[in-house]
Amino acid sequence: MNLTTLGFSTYFEEQMTGFKQEAKLANCVPARVTLEHKHSYRVLAEEGEWLATIAGHYAYTSLAREDYPAVGDWVLVEKMPGEEKAIIHKLFTRKSVFSRKAAGGEVQEQIVASNVDIVLLVMSLNADFNIRRLERYLVAAWDSGAKPIIVLTKADLCEDVSSKIREVESVAFGVDIFVTSALSGEGLEDIRVLFTEGVTGALLGSSGAGKSTLTNAISGEELMKVSGIREDDAKGRHTTTHRELVLLPGGGCLIDTPGMRELQLWESDSLSSSFKDIEELSTACHYRDCTHKKEPHCAVQQAITDGVLEQSRLQSYFKLQRELAFIERKANAQAKLNEQRKSKQIAKGKKGKKSN
Repeated sequence: MNLTTLGFSTYFEEQMTGFKQEAKLANCVPARVTLEHKHSYRVLAEEGEWLATIAGHYAYTSLAREDYPAVGDWVLVEKMPGEEKAIIHKLFTRKSVFSRKAAGGEVQEQIVASNVDIVLLVMSLNADFNIRRLERYLVAAWDSGAKPIIVLTKADLCEDVSSKIREVESVAFGVDIFVTSALSGEGLEDIRVLFTEGVTGALLGSSGAGKSTLTNAISGEELMKVSGIREDDAKGRHTTTHRELVLLPGGGCLIDTPGMRELQLWESDSLSSSFKDIEELSTACHYRDCTHKKEPHCAVQQAITDGVLEQSRLQSYFKLQRELAFIERKANAQAKLNEQRKSKQIAKGKKGKKSN
């Protein structure tokens, strides 16, 4: 196993140079997190694959979920002598991260996949086809720092693929769209060639979209269990129950993720990237601060009247705006709380040193 195959680029090599200057890290090597389970990890390094846990100092200085490793992360580990186990001492700065708001009332970031080059947004062409959901995924994908790609699966179950593609094109500006069928093999080779050596991709989509089937097709092996869809509503059953990074025959890496019924957005600066049509129309509004609701001479509302823009797309835009504004307010409050905790830890540490 070599680090290049795993995706260890110059971005991480530069960080490694800085780590080498710390004497306590002299025996550490870089490794990639392939699996996570309640702060226990499986990591892959040039020397082999090990189970790993967080070092005590690392845990002490970590305050939020995003401070801990996630699948796809690069970490600096020290192998324990005579054991197939390692200790994680450092987390490399991420080059990209696909996040969502964690489930529950507290506002916390949940990292779905990190250090990916391409994000494959998987949506089936059966009754579970949902443009509004795709808009939400696109916002998060653009914000991740990775390149979004749309993969439409189960083409054999759709009577009018062309019309579905047109719908997707109307909301996915500048995004490549691939149509696939695991049954016939259509489009699968086009996906495979994306994964050259060192390239990491993540599969994201709702339950039953065909992610695990796609993983198996891309890898040429039965890496993931596959379940059918429910006949009563065409919605999928959960197949993948955990995030996992797998190596592909061509040298790339692929992260398969559990299906998400709902993707709650995290902080985002990329709403305009996903709604370029509305953003461009708004430049022709009479008022610079037009809300596109009741103001006169609103170009966005005029586009709806003319049939150029769908009312449902504008409503989706408003909904995501409100959601992101709420998350930002809550996240800012949480960040202040974390800073207070960190200051108390530093003060406590200094006091302890003086007493010694």
